[in-house]
Amino acid sequence: MQVGNARYLKSGDLPDAIAVFPLAGALLLPTGQLPLNIFEPRYLAMFDAALTGNRLIGMVQPALGESDERHGEANLASVGCVGRITSFAETGDGRYIVSLTGICRFRLLEEKETHNPFRIFRIAPFIADLSARDEEDAVDRAALLTAFKAYLDANKLEADWESVERASNLTLVNSLAMMSPFGPAEKQALLEAPDLRTRAETLIAITEIVLARVFGDSDTVLQ
Repeated sequence: MQVGNARYLKSGDLPDAIAVFPLAGALLLPTGQLPLNIFEPRYLAMFDAALTGNRLIGMVQPALGESDERHGEANLASVGCVGRITSFAETGDGRYIVSLTGICRFRLLEEKETHNPFRIFRIAPFIADLSARDEEDAVDRAALLTAFKAYLDANKLEADWESVERASNLTLVNSLAMMSPFGPAEKQALLEAPDLRTRAETLIAITEIVLARVFGDSDTVLQ
């Protein structure tokens, strides 16, 4: 996988440990672009360190409904996604505006003891994500686009259909999952889907549930 100026093809191309940025409701997936507005001092320090190193950050959500009293830090979801800083700008008022491009998911292992103000964990990368394009043919693109269009129509929204038609199945599934207005639990389910086909099916199912909840009958909306 080519991300920015770097290529990630095997496990040795990724670090054994990574600084993690916990952010509820934020979803990063392989090949996806996640814009971030960084202003907390410890996370400014995290991005400073990444920019002088491998430019990699681990995005992860806090674990739902759990807390860790050891250090006053939240417990974290077990699965996150490695992103590379591919865009960076200073605002002049102490903030950074950055964009992360997703590389692959990871499973959190143990936390490392450091003197940094941010948290660093050993990780086990999902190496299969580096060749996820092999899974594209398994996606039911027509069903995904039907659910997407139904959601847009129900909410009186528009889309750039020329761009949608040009997008590969990998880009389409992961971009729609990242842009979806669903909650942290749904976002985590999309992240943890074992493969691209399952992620597309999960996205369709969640969309149908939301449409049924709001409009009473998702089948009518999806026709």
